[in-house]
Amino acid sequence: MKKLTLSIGLVAAILSAKAQDTTCTYFKGKEVYEFDYQMDTILYWEEQTTKFYDIEVKYGDVLCLDLSDDKNRVRKVITTFFDGDTTIDILNSKHKVYYSPRGTVKVSVGKPRLAIKL
Repeated sequence: MKKLTLSIGLVAAILSAKAQDTTCTYFKGKEVYEFDYQMDTILYWEEQTTKFYDIEVKYGDVLCLDLSDDKNRVRKVITTFFDGDTTIDILNSKHKVYYSPRGTVKVSVGKPRLAIKL
């Protein structure tokens, strides 16, 4: 019984040591809100004045990106990984939520643009 209790304790310690944290950034038009995912508390907000809003992500953490533009818009999102690779995505930004993939260290979110359908 003692071995079972010890084993459960060790597994719990290992799992909590590798636990990832989740940060959230909420975009609504030109307003950008950073908030705590667990507590649902706004940490700060600002207006997006530059072409891209950069979000630093600690290695191993997950970014919850909430794009909530009122009209049908798209945003260019550039994801930078720990090894220097980047991906560029054009994401629908009318009430959509996206999560960063593993290994993300920086996410740059562009201003909303009109979605052009061809």
